[in-house]
Amino acid sequence: MTDATNNALAEKGLPEMKGWLLKWTNYIKGYQRRWFVLSKGVLSYYRNQTEINHTCRGTISLHGALIHTVDSCTFVISNGGTQTFHIKAGTEVERQSWVTALELAKAKAIRVLECEEEEETETAHVVPSQEISSVVRDLTERLENMRTCYDLITKHGAALQRALNDLETNEEESLASRTKIVNERATLFRITSNAMINAGNDYLSSAEAQGHKWSKMLHHEREQRQRLEEIVEQMAKQQSQMEQAAVLVRQNKPVPSSSGVGTVGSLVTSDDEVEFFDAEEHGYTGPGRTVESPDRERGTFILKMSTRRSSSEDQVEGQLEGSSSESDEQKRTVQTVQQVCLVSAPRVASGGQGDDDDVDKAVPPKASTDSIYGRNWNPDLMKKRRERVPDKPNHPVSLWGIMKNCIGKDLSKIPMPINFNEPLSMLQRLVEDYEYSEILDYAATCQDECEQLAYLAAFTVSAYATTTNRTGKPFNPLLGETYECDRMDDYGWRCLAEQVSHHPPIAALHCESKNWTCWQEFSMTSKFRGKYVQVNPLGGVYVQFLDSGRRYSWRKVTTTVNNIIVGKLWVDQHGEMEIKGTQAAEGLKCVLNFIPYSYFSREVQRSVKGVVMNKDNEVKWVVRGTWDLKIEIAPVLKTTGSPNSPTYTTGDFKLAWRRRPAPPDSEKFYNFTTLACQLNEEEEGVAPTDSRLRPDQRLMEQGNWDESNKEKLRLEDKQRTERRRREAEAEQAAAEGRPYPAYEPMWFKREKEEGSEEYVHVFKNTYWEAKAAQNFEGCPEIY
Repeated sequence: MTDATNNALAEKGLPEMKGWLLKWTNYIKGYQRRWFVLSKGVLSYYRNQTEINHTCRGTISLHGALIHTVDSCTFVISNGGTQTFHIKAGTEVERQSWVTALELAKAKAIRVLECEEEEETETAHVVPSQEISSVVRDLTERLENMRTCYDLITKHGAALQRALNDLETNEEESLASRTKIVNERATLFRITSNAMINAGNDYLSSAEAQGHKWSKMLHHEREQRQRLEEIVEQMAKQQSQMEQAAVLVRQNKPVPSSSGVGTVGSLVTSDDEVEFFDAEEHGYTGPGRTVESPDRERGTFILKMSTRRSSSEDQVEGQLEGSSSESDEQKRTVQTVQQVCLVSAPRVASGGQGDDDDVDKAVPPKASTDSIYGRNWNPDLMKKRRERVPDKPNHPVSLWGIMKNCIGKDLSKIPMPINFNEPLSMLQRLVEDYEYSEILDYAATCQDECEQLAYLAAFTVSAYATTTNRTGKPFNPLLGETYECDRMDDYGWRCLAEQVSHHPPIAALHCESKNWTCWQEFSMTSKFRGKYVQVNPLGGVYVQFLDSGRRYSWRKVTTTVNNIIVGKLWVDQHGEMEIKGTQAAEGLKCVLNFIPYSYFSREVQRSVKGVVMNKDNEVKWVVRGTWDLKIEIAPVLKTTGSPNSPTYTTGDFKLAWRRRPAPPDSEKFYNFTTLACQLNEEEEGVAPTDSRLRPDQRLMEQGNWDESNKEKLRLEDKQRTERRRREAEAEQAAAEGRPYPAYEPMWFKREKEEGSEEYVHVFKNTYWEAKAAQNFEGCPEIY
């Protein structure tokens, strides 16, 4: 980029830069020359300079971006997982100038964004009546001054006009005397005119200062009113539909599915309602099993599924009706992925899975054992740990009263009181994913790669087991905060998590055992939609089985917290999860579908369905169950029928995962599991940045909520002060033309993930040695 230019500061002080760089496109074309433009906190690129005014090829907003240097000429910019630019400069100096400009632009974009959010927060508050009265009184006084000036201007203007007339007609007086009178009248008129101008300027300045503020308030209130009207209208429609359905039920009439209410989020679109249509019911002469499954009439497919089961095997029949305009090959491609996973799992007419509101009571008595895999723990080698935390105090507070001004905003950027929290950090919540790690231990012993993937699918579902009644928000980790969890004595694994980035907020976690290694990078976006909160996870999860070398990756599904305004809070998981194999498992794939909740669906609520496909895209295993109770898997023995209407003959379904019952009285202590109760237990020898040492979280656990809220504000202010210090140092370095080192995590480093173009934070493998030596030199002072 020999012709790159570093221009003056743009709007709001954001730096600008533009020039030629090489951008990675794909494996066929490699790096291609592109024209990059950094302007107003956004990095854009074009094929050439002539496209700037009409065709932008891609953009990344820097306020939430990660900037990573790969080598002397290459750097990477990503926005947390959805978009990534791999860029190569001509020289190291050129690369450093771009990285410095990008870091500076990111810091200033964050500052501008925070200022705008503070303004919005200020305008969201109700103006006190005293302030309104003061403003009206001030404007009234200024208006009276203008009226006084107007009267004086009228008076002196008339006198000046008379003096001018006398100057022309009165011949008795001398010319000098008449001229003197005109000058006096003109001077008075000029003085009053200037006074009028000054009074007008004062009034205009005051009105503009208050008018801008009140205009934003009025706009905010109008938006709030519109959203509330839409919410009330939606709730009224749902109530009417439920009343109609209740009448039909009392009259023993079938409830038409068209009157059902779709849940928030969809497998096709995230905000549209989901409509369910009646499906054919397939019965058979046998042990009283009936299958009911709704058709999904969205996109280009309608899928129907039935199940017939003999004493030794299940037979699953799927039917896919694609668009008539598609080719047979396209239909087969879509059908292979969607034929089973986008339909309902069979519902057993006799029996059932228990009450959705009390899942634990539906677990059979034999579930009281620790694991369905018969894990044998040696009590003599196990550390004595607590089994509960102090009860949650009763400090009622209106969630809607706080969140009504947050509609449409990212909740991760809004300070919330600890009344809505649970005494755990997000880093600790991530560790809970490994509560059912015995599934991974068993999967590591599987010789059949597709069977191994089926068990891995069960493990991914188990991570959501406790979210049905865990509505508390975990503490947002501070930058540099860590959490270690060494459970080699009972669970057989140990892990470390660290908050590696603040903008965007990203946590990295590494978990290892003698059979497998798992690591993940977690970030998220969360929006409050008025009636519900939707959390969209970003970043990937990876696992590698050590003996076989098979590696898999997946991304988590969407979480929705419902009934924010009124009613009992409840959580739903929905979306599609695709588990992909890499390296030794290249080509293997499992597609899981988390079906969204619906009031009138005949589907078992919280259902999960999926298929496992081999490297030839052939379905080899079927996965079914619910994400809050259990998962079953079965091998596909034979596939018959046409490509558009396949029939799968399966072996017996076997239990791959079952949720453990909750501890007694867990509803009194945040609905924690036994593992969750032990995560924040005090432990000696941990790093000074460990979540167990966080004072606001500890105070909340002990029931001192007022002190906890004060500590939370103190820690957040301290973090903001440190970030602004780094931003000031970065600006100073940029002004002096020298590089400024970006923040580097203590225990993780950002590297390119093997087999992909994504960059993730990977463990440096230095923490456990540092702990053994009790050498935590270099840890930031965050508490």
